[in-house]
Amino acid sequence: MTPVMFLAVAAGGACGALLRYALSLLIGAGFFGIAGPMATLSVNIGGSAMMGLLAGGMAAGLVLPEPWRLFIAVGFLGALTTFSSFALDAGSLLQRTGQMMSLVYICLSVGLSLLAFGAAYMLAG
Repeated sequence: MTPVMFLAVAAGGACGALLRYALSLLIGAGFFGIAGPMATLSVNIGGSAMMGLLAGGMAAGLVLPEPWRLFIAVGFLGALTTFSSFALDAGSLLQRTGQMMSLVYICLSVGLSLLAFGAAYMLAG
């Protein structure tokens, strides 16, 4: 990793985090008449769609310099939503190994994450 690559991730992360915060204020405040988890759902869906466009474009031959790929995929989308990375991993598993491994990964990711959250919540309380 070169300094340019680190800067690309950091700059992308800053942009993604700022957009996520702005959207959480806009949507979470009920600007569209909805509140609560809708902001999280919105950034997860939008970020996953953006990751799909990037991955699909690159699979179809889009040439993106490494610093730009890091800026967009790792920094921006990583800060906007970690769900986009989850979707990319699940989709990659589906393509490489088939439905079963992808389904196992999805169930383990969601189930164990919720279990870890619940256990940590109980420990903290």
